[in-house]
Amino acid sequence: MTDINKPSDCCMDATDSSISASDALRMIAAKLRPVDGIEAAPLRNALGRILARPIASPINVPAYRNSAMDGYALYGKDIPLDGQRRLRVVGSAFAGQPYRGELNRGECIRIMTGAKVPETADTVIMQEWVERDGDEALIDARGKPGANVRQAGEDIQAGAVILQPGDEIGPAQLGLLASLGIPEVAVYRRLRVAFFSSGDEIRSIGQPLEEGQIYDSNRYTLFGMLSELGADVIDMGVIADEAAAIQAAMTQAAREADLVLTSGGISVGEADFIAEAIPQLGEVHFAKVAIKPGRPLTFAHIGNAGFFGLPGNPVAVMITFLQFVRPAIQRLQGKREQLAPTLRVKAGSPLRKLPGRTEFQRGILSLDEQGELVVRSSGRQGSGVLSSMSDGNCLIRLSDETGNIQPGDLVEVQPFDLLRH
Repeated sequence: MTDINKPSDCCMDATDSSISASDALRMIAAKLRPVDGIEAAPLRNALGRILARPIASPINVPAYRNSAMDGYALYGKDIPLDGQRRLRVVGSAFAGQPYRGELNRGECIRIMTGAKVPETADTVIMQEWVERDGDEALIDARGKPGANVRQAGEDIQAGAVILQPGDEIGPAQLGLLASLGIPEVAVYRRLRVAFFSSGDEIRSIGQPLEEGQIYDSNRYTLFGMLSELGADVIDMGVIADEAAAIQAAMTQAAREADLVLTSGGISVGEADFIAEAIPQLGEVHFAKVAIKPGRPLTFAHIGNAGFFGLPGNPVAVMITFLQFVRPAIQRLQGKREQLAPTLRVKAGSPLRKLPGRTEFQRGILSLDEQGELVVRSSGRQGSGVLSSMSDGNCLIRLSDETGNIQPGDLVEVQPFDLLRH
């Protein structure tokens, strides 16, 4: 069994301290626990929240026996073995307007979908199989006793657990809870995530650019990805490349948030003050992962707050976030663990790859002329080429041992839409 606190031999050489992507994910899972704090959320405010307690149904669904279609409700024993039989139509039932009389043998009622089936009836025959003659209905042997009647509790029985802790409340869950008359649910409090960028070359939008300076795209990318995950974001802006300023910002972020994210400043350059500050402020779990792009990725703890030091290049920020920060956030939120969905599809273009580490290339997933899914490269794959993420709609995951890919080879694909939540 692999020791998650030590890099795997298969992903290292004598000079490389990188751990494998799978070991990194295992370590993240081992070091993080869901946040403390449970609150009651009114149903309309519960979308996207994570359940903290199980929910049991207070009622049967359906609450009463009802018709599965428009037709006629009757005794199953009145269905003839052959030929036709006349039944007297004594009334009708609509959804919300049940038949109030007593139904006897030789009688039937006109009934609509969802309407309550009379206590003494056990069968509904669809209207297309019934011939109406005044106040009589002619039925034949096509009907089957017990057909087209939904029993009380057939869908959900009272007391049955319908949602578990860790379930995310989506539109379907909102509708389900509303159908049971549940007005509020117990959810984990929102995860607080603080983030900032570092670098003397970074400028915020609205500031003029001088020679050698660039606008900060990473904070906007992180804001978007964090918001999609339902986090309570704390944007601390751009911090100057000064050791004291970096340490102060990291200390403040760890005090205010459950998770701290930075971009840039985690390599081994003279101005990489974040890399210097982390061991002084907390405990480093790993500092390099054998992936491309995104190898200089740090996971640590500063006090009780988790910490991820992301690379500075925009594409590497997005990829390391999707592969490592996203599952970390879901674990902290208390969300039930789910593997990122992947597809196995044919490559529609050649892909260059050297064996030795996991690589995430940006791709465009589409249908070919035969209606089959294929994926092709979205263009230049440099870690600073943010347009490759904007133009693409998926990541092509190429494992450690994989080499060059030829058209027609099967590759593993992660669609962006399936990575957002």
